[in-house]
Amino acid sequence: MRLQKVAFVIIALVVMAGLIGCRVAPAAPGATAAAPTSAPAAVRADSRIVAEARVVPVRNVRLSLPAAGIVAEVAVAEGAQVTAGQTLIRLESARQAAAVAQAEAQVQRAEASLAQLKAGARAEEVRAAQAAVDAAQARLARIKTGVQPAEIAAAKAGLAEAQAALQKVLEGANEQQVIAAQADFLNAAAAVKQAQAAYDRAKGDPNIGLRPEALQLEQATNQYNAAQARLAQAKTGATAADIAGANARVQRAQAQLELLAVVNPADVAGAEAEVRRAQAQLELLTAGPRREAIAAAEAEVAAAKATLAQATAALAETELKAPFAGTVAALDARVGEQVGPGAVLVRLADLSAWQIETDDLTEISVVRVAEGATVAISFDALPDVKLAGKVARIKPLGENKQGDITYLVVIQPDQMDSRLRWNMTASVAIEPK
Repeated sequence: MRLQKVAFVIIALVVMAGLIGCRVAPAAPGATAAAPTSAPAAVRADSRIVAEARVVPVRNVRLSLPAAGIVAEVAVAEGAQVTAGQTLIRLESARQAAAVAQAEAQVQRAEASLAQLKAGARAEEVRAAQAAVDAAQARLARIKTGVQPAEIAAAKAGLAEAQAALQKVLEGANEQQVIAAQADFLNAAAAVKQAQAAYDRAKGDPNIGLRPEALQLEQATNQYNAAQARLAQAKTGATAADIAGANARVQRAQAQLELLAVVNPADVAGAEAEVRRAQAQLELLTAGPRREAIAAAEAEVAAAKATLAQATAALAETELKAPFAGTVAALDARVGEQVGPGAVLVRLADLSAWQIETDDLTEISVVRVAEGATVAISFDALPDVKLAGKVARIKPLGENKQGDITYLVVIQPDQMDSRLRWNMTASVAIEPK
């Protein structure tokens, strides 16, 4: 605005000087009037729109991180040239890296479950299920057809054996058994006398307890007592307990024989149920997984991958990377420093291409400016540099600047100068439309 006003003042002064120069001086006394001369040409005022401006890179960004954290590494310095994708700043990321590893494991587990489900049952599992079906069917057939003749014969033989044992208990010992028991008793008594005599001959020995005569006497005495008990049992016959035990064995054998002759409906029903269960298990294995189960497993895989993507994104957010190749113009980060989300840490620019920006045009001036208009550009720091350019863009939205509504106008120079620097001041004269 200042330069624009100054320009208007200069133009006004030039016009006034021209008008003064056009006045004719009065003739001196006695002088003859000079021949009339042609009127001087009129001075044309400069109609260009003049404004203050500044030099800015065509590409420049303010870089920040979306997450808070502690700076672990500053990988560049101010003024450094960087490539697109190069890491500029890195935050501490142990927690985010652990979350990525956990998410990767979850994806692998979900994919393994899905693969196992799609693969279906193994051949060994199908054969085992078929064998279970065959066994259940065989058991059902055996129950329905009843007991085999060999089983009935074995049960009858068991009953006869139990009955014979009962009869023997009831009859007791016969005369021959009593005589034999008596003979065993007498022989045992004689053996005791003989062993006692041998012991008496050696009993003066202080170590008599260790001599064989002592052992022989003890063995003979035990045999005598056993023979005496057998003789008493042979003479008195069977006890009530012996008879009761023999009777119980007969009844058990009889019951087993009767059981074999009857087909139990409960046994048939149980066997049929086992056949159905085994058959269902076989069909389940051979039918393969249900579509709903596969869909659920695929959903688990998708959810696990989404979690992994989220964890990977969180890890990536701990690194600030250059979006394009350029120069680090400003750097505001130090190792160990806590930074907040959205805080500007790096100003990055491509200093190979410049544009001129001015926000000095009011609403009254901007209506006379059109995109593509010719512009003359001069620089305060480079008075010898005069560049031509064109209006590249006019920002549609005006902003309040010290009470005036001004608009941003971007000018593209036709050529560059290597001495230009960011934020150098410039003056632009725009040809109005």
